[in-house]
Amino acid sequence: MSQPTSKKFGKSTREVPHHSQKAQKWYPADDESKPKTVRKSIRAWAPRKSLQPGTVLILLAGRFRGKRVVLLKTLEQGVLLVTGPFKINGVPIRRVNSRYVIATSYKIDLAGLDSAKIDEIASDKYFAHEKSKDKAGEEAFFKQGEKPQKKEISSSRAADQKTVDKALLANIKKVDFLASYLASSFSLRKGDKPHEMKW
Repeated sequence: MSQPTSKKFGKSTREVPHHSQKAQKWYPADDESKPKTVRKSIRAWAPRKSLQPGTVLILLAGRFRGKRVVLLKTLEQGVLLVTGPFKINGVPIRRVNSRYVIATSYKIDLAGLDSAKIDEIASDKYFAHEKSKDKAGEEAFFKQGEKPQKKEISSSRAADQKTVDKALLANIKKVDFLASYLASSFSLRKGDKPHEMKW
């Protein structure tokens, strides 16, 4: 290591590092492989304080945007398990991204819900898509113009929806106007200021 030298600049003096190594006059013909350095470290996702089980959320994106739903459980990497309930506003048990929800200040009592059933529903296996059995061929070619058939909901999913909603509906009915509040859709009108609203 070379020691820095002190030089005078006007009335003040400061230390200037002495560079002993000169720039290379030649470079290797082949590129030398250097180990890749990962700059970003994966951080564990921590849910917002407002995202507690039982909180009423407003969906901001997707098929059910504007609907009010009940938060059942916070999952990994910012995913939330929510339900309408289906009987009130038509929103089934589904997973949503926590970035696209507004958490309100109202919480619903989740007493009576089976936590083991919710853990089972929250698994990736439960929401896995089934592979389509139709193979590309003459039949698929002629079916292109036809309307796609609606996917049939499995009886097990429908049963799970009923068991979850049964406990929720019992608690919702205890509060006046809560069912009509969940059934109504959220929307902003001209002149509304979201940043000044109390959720």
